[in-house]
Amino acid sequence: MTQTTPEAPMRRQRAQVRVRTLRTDRWWLVPLLTFLGLSSFLVYGVWAIIDNSIFVEPYIAPFASPCLAAATCPEGAQLFGWAPIGDWYTLSPGLLILALPGGFRLTCYYYRKSYYRSFWLSPPACAVQEPHGKYTGERRFPLIIQNVHRYFFYAAIVIGLVLAYDAVLAVVHKPLGLGSWILIANAVLINAYTLSCHSCRHITAGRLNHFSRHPLRYRAWTFVSKLNAKHQPLAWASMFSVMGADFYVRMVAKGIIAFPYA
Repeated sequence: MTQTTPEAPMRRQRAQVRVRTLRTDRWWLVPLLTFLGLSSFLVYGVWAIIDNSIFVEPYIAPFASPCLAAATCPEGAQLFGWAPIGDWYTLSPGLLILALPGGFRLTCYYYRKSYYRSFWLSPPACAVQEPHGKYTGERRFPLIIQNVHRYFFYAAIVIGLVLAYDAVLAVVHKPLGLGSWILIANAVLINAYTLSCHSCRHITAGRLNHFSRHPLRYRAWTFVSKLNAKHQPLAWASMFSVMGADFYVRMVAKGIIAFPYA
């Protein structure tokens, strides 16, 4: 056993795999599928910002809600009839709010693991050679910004409530419309994903030393902990549900999907 001495201090290094991989299975398949899935979300998000078909009563595209710009938001799409951004703003209304749910997902603990492995290959999989020469974790710029995740969580809660409100309005005004139930399903998944966040679990009762003294917070923590165990599938399900719901509303708004049956 090698002992460290003051003359030969132990250096903290990442475990090294001397060959390209020790794996014999298709270890690259999961990172590849993750890369394709996350890339599709990014590509769709760019298209959604460019596209202006965001509203057909009573449906509003989730990527543009809450719609806060007076010049680019149809009257029925404005949240509570309120458009705090004046006529001077003529760009996509989605640009005003997409940074909030986008930042929440970008800094999410699960998504970090996903895109670290699939985009940065750091590391691509267990027992696979690390392609990067240095590893600093999340202690330096830009990855230290990941620490703002909790604040994006607060914003994501608000966005989730707005999407739930939009979905309820759609059901009230068009109870038999397929789009109404698509928006409801999306709101449920979005809010379930948000509440399953690790930060939410910590906020509810993470610092309590005696659960017995805080029974309500303990119940909340227990509920969030159950959701937290499903954080990964909820992350993927909500990602595709919000894309699907947004795409559906835009197709109805464009007349590609016949509105009487929508």
